[in-house]
Amino acid sequence: MKMVSTLRKYIAIIVVCVIIPAAVVWDYLPTRMTDYPQLLMWIQRLTSIYMTIVTTWLLIHFANSFLKLGEQRPLHHRQYLNSLVSVLKIILIFIAVIVVVAIILDKDPSTLFAGLGAASAILMLAFQDTIKGLVAGIRLTSNEMMAVGDRITVPGAGADGIVEEIKLTTVKIRNFDNTIITVTPQTLVEGSFQNWKGMREHPGRKVVRKVFFDFRSITMDDGGTVNLTRYRQHMEQWLSSREDVISENIIMVHQLDATPTGLPVEFVFWLTAQDALPYEHAISEIMEHAYAEAPRFGLRIYQQFPDQ
Repeated sequence: MKMVSTLRKYIAIIVVCVIIPAAVVWDYLPTRMTDYPQLLMWIQRLTSIYMTIVTTWLLIHFANSFLKLGEQRPLHHRQYLNSLVSVLKIILIFIAVIVVVAIILDKDPSTLFAGLGAASAILMLAFQDTIKGLVAGIRLTSNEMMAVGDRITVPGAGADGIVEEIKLTTVKIRNFDNTIITVTPQTLVEGSFQNWKGMREHPGRKVVRKVFFDFRSITMDDGGTVNLTRYRQHMEQWLSSREDVISENIIMVHQLDATPTGLPVEFVFWLTAQDALPYEHAISEIMEHAYAEAPRFGLRIYQQFPDQ
């Protein structure tokens, strides 16, 4: 409410200091310059142009104030509001240009607006990027596909970083090497991109890895238990005991379909680490342990040697 009150005072000051003096000049001149009709005409036109420009400027600032009022709203609502305000400002500027041209040519603005119907195809062509950007931006924000601060990957654009800014026709992404990639909203909507927001919101990050074992090393002991079965059970228990593995989520070591390059055994688990460096280090440590434990169970990891 305090911001609204401040805004009202700001608008009132502008009206008093900028618009009212021009209106007084407009009303006062005809009574003082009756002997100079040509000069009076041009001064009135300039005054009209001035009032049109100032009024448009005031309306644009008024539209921008909605962005301030929406700062407490959810992020996707602010982005949606930003797109609408951008379109509103374009419309205001467009109308102001038509009115100024009409004043210069001493024509009725409605006549010029009526004539634009025949040129609508040209206008659509001129503003096609803006229109597509608006539609794509609304789809991105209303469907919560992306927001400022999200990490996204756009393979076709070579972008993999944090979204810094979403505008009407551009989305700015800062890569992890601090390079800036700019893509259009329609590129994201019409193509494909990966948003890592879900991973950030989840308490962990999923890991899926495969190890291929030599079929000839899979044997059964005197108790009738297969060594690969004991190995899988051991690895699941060992993974459950690690502090950096989320035991509440699925922990599974299972075999896949046999292949000519050995029997694949898949490791599925979730790590608490999400940042790249600790995540990769934890995976390396776990898989190195998996490789080293295999010989203790009489298993051999498949390795294809080159032809001698």
